[in-house]
Amino acid sequence: MSERESMAYDVVIVGAGPAGLAAGIRLKQLAERAGRELSVCILEKGSEVGAHILSGAVIDPRALDELLPNWKELGSPLTVPVTENHHWVLTETKKYGMPHLMMPPFMNNKGTFTCSLGNFCRWLAGQAEALGVEVFPGFAAAEVLFHDNGAVKGVATGDMGVARDGTRKPDYQPGMELHGKYTFFAEGARGHLTKELKRIFKLDSESQPQVYGIGLKELWDVEPGKHVPGRVIHTQGWPLDDAWGGGFLYHQEAGQVALGFVVALNYRNPHLNPFEEFQRWKQHPDIRAILEGGKRVSYGARAINEGGWQAVPKLAFEGGALIGCSAGFVNVPRIKGSHTAMKSGMLAAEAAFEAVAAGRECDALQAYDDNLRSSWVADELKMVRNVEPMVAKYGGTWGTLLAGADMWMRQLHIGLPFTMKHHPDNETLLRKDQAKPIAYPRPDGVISFDRLSSVFLSNTNHEEDQPVHLTLKNADVPIEVNLAEYDAPEQRYCPAGVYEIVGVEEGRPRLQINAQNCVHCKTCDIKDPTQNINWVVPEGGGGPNYPNM
Repeated sequence: MSERESMAYDVVIVGAGPAGLAAGIRLKQLAERAGRELSVCILEKGSEVGAHILSGAVIDPRALDELLPNWKELGSPLTVPVTENHHWVLTETKKYGMPHLMMPPFMNNKGTFTCSLGNFCRWLAGQAEALGVEVFPGFAAAEVLFHDNGAVKGVATGDMGVARDGTRKPDYQPGMELHGKYTFFAEGARGHLTKELKRIFKLDSESQPQVYGIGLKELWDVEPGKHVPGRVIHTQGWPLDDAWGGGFLYHQEAGQVALGFVVALNYRNPHLNPFEEFQRWKQHPDIRAILEGGKRVSYGARAINEGGWQAVPKLAFEGGALIGCSAGFVNVPRIKGSHTAMKSGMLAAEAAFEAVAAGRECDALQAYDDNLRSSWVADELKMVRNVEPMVAKYGGTWGTLLAGADMWMRQLHIGLPFTMKHHPDNETLLRKDQAKPIAYPRPDGVISFDRLSSVFLSNTNHEEDQPVHLTLKNADVPIEVNLAEYDAPEQRYCPAGVYEIVGVEEGRPRLQINAQNCVHCKTCDIKDPTQNINWVVPEGGGGPNYPNM
């Protein structure tokens, strides 16, 4: 601790995603209008802004219109408007189109854009820096700092140059302390500091548990004759059976298609492998027809908040606030969350600026929590709050029909008078002998691929001689519980091949953790049955380096 240097700011923001960048921009805008100085910094664990950003994405510009009304003149990458909407229900060999008129009007993609969210964040970072926000990529916030009274003081970045055994290497550099009058946590879904803050401040004591999906994505260059800029396709049904999820194909700029598959992490069969379900989905005749003749150029995976309004925790606490996916503002049926994340950052910024201007610091920004709960973010999420739990409870077919009816009723202001509950994703697995094993086809290397060649395309890299950032609370649990009862599901739910059971032939099985493969999706931290795996941040700059994702 004595070796650390410190820097003081008015506001420290952890994470350069849509929420964190929008917060930084709004803070500087308010300071400029008021003619006063306000110091703001943003820490980003990726090697550059956008390196760890992964989403579909179809972006609703509603929050952007409020933040930067002249975003088109500023050269925003939102240049491909959505021109077509398709929703397919798949069987193994056929597709059935669902008429868009069956969807409630608020589900319409009118006015939205297909875009790389990573590139959008890179552009937002440029806007933030132009206003004077200090953006520090390659620096991972590893620890929350507290005042003696328990209020958040700021964060500390991780030490660099620490060997796996804990000793200091020749290039060792101690972490830096960033102190703020207020600290915003915009880590994305299942942030490791957010998880600690929820526990310390009991932020989720009055909300439902957050639930998640694992989203797997690839970027393809497709044949010119198959590319229709602005075409959006969503699918549900096959290949998932006793699980919920679906696929997407977004025709973006430059002849590229972003496609992906989402599996809700409340699935029950421990033999299910989300990565293999994704590869199998691509072999559907109507999906394969789009990809044939094309080339896969990138791959990645990330957990997605699916808990909706009832899982939003308390947002403000002494010295800090949760914004964006750290709090969970994804609109699940719309498959969108960037606009709500940005709005949350803007509202937090407005509350913090008002507090700093009034001479306050390190108290709870209750105005942020109150204003968000009366904003259009709340209105939008309340409309769809029963969709995910209905599908989880009643299955893909009946759950979808009931969820659709509930959304239409809410559109007509006669929604169901109750809010359904969630159950934690780690508690849903059946024992291995209670579930049917799943035989997945071998990849053909043309449309479907294996995990290791996929991780290669994510440009993932970690300094190998560093402490393993996938930690175990009890080293015996992976074999005595996970392998014995669930056939080691971490071998399958990880989309990067991080976890392997080795030594079976010698009769001494053990869990091998290939931490260098980790794409920071957080699925293991979420789905591990006993919550024995704890994801902590590795050295800054490590992990995937996503281009155009």
